[in-house]
Amino acid sequence: MPCALCAADTPLRPYAVSGGPEAASVDLCALCADQIDGTLEPEHWRCLASSMWSEDTPVQVLAARILARLSDHDWARDLVDQLWLDEDTRAWVDNLPQDSGHRDSNGVPLAQGDTVVLIKDLPVKGANFTAKRGTAVRGISLVLDNPAHIEGRVEGQRIVILTEFVKKR
Repeated sequence: MPCALCAADTPLRPYAVSGGPEAASVDLCALCADQIDGTLEPEHWRCLASSMWSEDTPVQVLAARILARLSDHDWARDLVDQLWLDEDTRAWVDNLPQDSGHRDSNGVPLAQGDTVVLIKDLPVKGANFTAKRGTAVRGISLVLDNPAHIEGRVEGQRIVILTEFVKKR
């Protein structure tokens, strides 16, 4: 099965499309997923001229959001002018999560409910265990007044974790 955005025939991974229905995702190649979370290479995204017409709504939403980020390029503005979305889809496109300032060790933004992986063994204060490197922490909560802290459940304990010791999965 090819990538939903660039049609590359490489291994795919699900990519969550936030702001809409619960568990909405798109199967993307590693290149597309990494660029969406980081810096966009405009030439790679010319593929959106065809994928923006997908019948899969999450693909349309992702294409519209990427085109909006590339709006300083004439070709991207032309595609945005051509793209028609119904009211519900347009509301989903515009429903972007606010950047809380929480970032993982690689600088990737973290959001409420994300899954992260520990990149270092962490001794847990007040408990008699060490959270081991490689442990997945699902459904994190953001500490709103401190972007360097998140909360998650490890070995049944709810703990505060420094964002510098996690990587978004």
